[in-house]
Amino acid sequence: MSTRQLPGSGSVVLGRDEDAGLCVPDSSVSRRHAVLHLGPPLRIEDLGSSNGTRVRTRHSSAATERLIDVGKGAPARDGAVELSPGDVIYLGAARVILRQKDGERGARKDVIVKDDAMRAVYELAERVAKGPINILLLGETGAGKEVLAESIHRASPRAGRPLLRLSCVALSESLLESELFGHERGAFTGAVRAKPGLLETAEGGTVFLDEIGELPPSIQAKLLRVIEERMVMRVGGLTPTKIDVRFISATHRNLEAEVSRSAFRQDLYFRLNGVTLTIPPLRERPGEVAALAQLFAERTAKELFPSEASAAAAPLPPAALAALQRHSWPGNIRELRNVVERAVILANGAPIGPEHLLLSPLADPTRPSHEPSLPVHPSQAPASAAASPNANVNAKGVPDGAKGVLDGAGASPTRLRDTMEAHERERIVQALEQCMGNQTRAAALLGISRRTLVERIRVYGLPRPRKA
Repeated sequence: MSTRQLPGSGSVVLGRDEDAGLCVPDSSVSRRHAVLHLGPPLRIEDLGSSNGTRVRTRHSSAATERLIDVGKGAPARDGAVELSPGDVIYLGAARVILRQKDGERGARKDVIVKDDAMRAVYELAERVAKGPINILLLGETGAGKEVLAESIHRASPRAGRPLLRLSCVALSESLLESELFGHERGAFTGAVRAKPGLLETAEGGTVFLDEIGELPPSIQAKLLRVIEERMVMRVGGLTPTKIDVRFISATHRNLEAEVSRSAFRQDLYFRLNGVTLTIPPLRERPGEVAALAQLFAERTAKELFPSEASAAAAPLPPAALAALQRHSWPGNIRELRNVVERAVILANGAPIGPEHLLLSPLADPTRPSHEPSLPVHPSQAPASAAASPNANVNAKGVPDGAKGVLDGAGASPTRLRDTMEAHERERIVQALEQCMGNQTRAAALLGISRRTLVERIRVYGLPRPRKA
């Protein structure tokens, strides 16, 4: 594998031609296959190649990977797709991996470790990160397992290589096999060309398998073989491909109990469980609630109100902090982030009060108390607050019809809750329609567990969907 440093600006042509800016000597690559626009932002454009250009990228903030065909209906500008470090570019059957320079990688600014138990977890993680041993992360949903996995990858010798994040619950069994291991041309109907699997694209890096407890038994057997032999056999393939990856797995399940009832392979459990790190839930880390909440409030305010003065207008007064610290946080950090983002939206630049938090398990006994609310992103604020489809929008992006609801001073907790629940119900309906009634995929799309989705369907009186 060769490495090439890109210039700071301009464009670079990728192709088989020796005169190309980045020569890729592979028979599946056209002479002038694609062009990189160095931007910013960094973008790639297909130049009418014979075998196409695809990009494998992490979609939004989800843990799953997404494959985009460049120039074929993808969310692109001028036929080009924006790129980020860690993305994989497929030129025919060849692949190009984007990496940052060593000096450009820094620690995440949203990692807050103030609790003694969490300090112990991160100290142990930093030590085991230096070696090749596989790591199993245990903890409740939303406790911060993915953030810890990223920290381990950054502290490891593999930091300059890809970090592949894959949710084992977001893909069907047949699709998961093809995505993980890849396939050869003609392996099944629709396989018009060979495609490397995700494990191949992570060569030299780290593979983070989230919700490993949901992995189907057939995939468990194949993954075990990969870990033992360090080789991948594509679907329909005859010759295995060597890979060098480190596995970090995460689950909220008790895998020992799953092994006892034969729902998870014992040999795979032992292979993944080189070192186990257990993340305590947020309710056992009360000292971190205030710092995390303030971080989420500042970040959301900067996105919602671009000016610096407005971004600073999202303080968390003592009353709001006290309410946050009293809450049990069944959804952990993910629930805390959703609650604070929603509160910033509802406060609309005013100081956040307890009435903006809508901590539903305390305020509404009909709301399930064991799971978090659906995520609400700042970009969805106008839709969630709209009083009618024809409501006018003022300079702050707030519908005039919802001004009485969003103004922090005169807000009614009941009206605020009704507004947010109406928006939540609509999001569930849209997700189920988009996923053709598949509740597991709809839950993954919404960022909640399937159990939460089923409970929301019951609470809102929605008809139980049937798979199309």
